[in-house]
Amino acid sequence: MCNEEQKDLNTLRTAMLLAVMTALFMGVGYLIGGSGGMMIALVIAAGTNLFTYWNADKMVLAMNGAVEVDERTAPEYYGIVRDLAARAGLPMPRVYLIDNPQPNAFATGRNPEHSAVAATTGLLERLSYEEVAGVMAHELAHIQNRDTLTMTIVATLAGAISMLGNFALFFGGGNRENNNGAGIIGVLVAMIVAPFAAMLVQMAVSRTREYAADRRGAEIAGQPLWLASALAKIARNVEAIRNPAAERNPATAHLFIINPLHGERMDSLFSTHPATENRIAALQAMAEEWNRGSPSPDQGTVGRASGPWGGDRQGRSAGRPTAPQAPRPNPWGRNPTGPRRGPWS
Repeated sequence: MCNEEQKDLNTLRTAMLLAVMTALFMGVGYLIGGSGGMMIALVIAAGTNLFTYWNADKMVLAMNGAVEVDERTAPEYYGIVRDLAARAGLPMPRVYLIDNPQPNAFATGRNPEHSAVAATTGLLERLSYEEVAGVMAHELAHIQNRDTLTMTIVATLAGAISMLGNFALFFGGGNRENNNGAGIIGVLVAMIVAPFAAMLVQMAVSRTREYAADRRGAEIAGQPLWLASALAKIARNVEAIRNPAAERNPATAHLFIINPLHGERMDSLFSTHPATENRIAALQAMAEEWNRGSPSPDQGTVGRASGPWGGDRQGRSAGRPTAPQAPRPNPWGRNPTGPRRGPWS
């Protein structure tokens, strides 16, 4: 499937998902307040969608304490994003850093022209140059596939539906004799079933799109194994390092490349992300396919074996053998074997 077809399909999916979320929102409003409650819920849903469309990126970045950086304050990290965006044919997104030891990253924004990527300091400290490139290519793939807007709006509406379900306990009892409402049974449904349904839709959005972003990110970076290695390393660290900001705002967990919350490892109905092992296996299979000589979708634009700096991890460049090279500096401007410096250095 070509990129334009993928974009059209994602646009259709976005419209369908937003229709489902709005219908859920209205249904909860009806169960709580009858026809009047349904109309109020429709107004709230429309307002929430409009507000989120224009402010989703600012909300998510603020929740996670992200600070914008540029070529002066984070030259190599910024350079990675700039080079990958150029390879993908995307406008340069705004680049943010989050002061958090847990390695992770996410993308946000309403469209490629108004987008942002964010990485934690832990990601820059614990991953190699190539692994960081794999991660940021994955995030740029989300932007290119128009995933970021949908994922953020669905998260916002899912949280709002859950909030309405909680309100039902206190305000739904007055509708027991309301012919337009569903009585105490409707209140129970609003409290339990509707938030659960919203959660399932939210999870479906994230899980199905992570695989697509993994594949497209590997095409942008030119090497699937960079992202595979990064996913394995991030998953190990997420288990050991907590992310307080994400714990306070769990509705945004599905935006990250790896679920930042603890206790979300199973590839099941209740996971916001596919199992990391499954994602790594898919990327390894992709690398094997490329090594057998099967052309990649963007061969000639992105390439297969070379990264955005002209060579792959083994030092090959444009198919020409080269002499062994010294270890490449990490994205924050230091040699991996040299003295440690912060990502703003």
